[in-house]
Amino acid sequence: MPNLKSAKKRMRQNTVRRDRNVQVRTRIKTARRSMMEALEAKDAEAGTAALKSYSSVLDKAAKAGVIKKNTAVRRKTNAANNLRKIA
Repeated sequence: MPNLKSAKKRMRQNTVRRDRNVQVRTRIKTARRSMMEALEAKDAEAGTAALKSYSSVLDKAAKAGVIKKNTAVRRKTNAANNLRKIA
């Protein structure tokens, strides 16, 4: 347990940030799951909508610093390539 006042504050901040990051990561996983379901069903129209939503979630996560920018770009590219295969 921290003894200093600043260390206690830092611990509170870390808890809040961790909770926020977990929520963002959960949104990413949910969007990815819906994207994969559309791809498995070979539904190009639903896949396009899912890709748009997945890309948006990734961009927001990268902007917030939850994931790195290049990670978001790589994941969007892979998802778009997978969608292109079924279209």
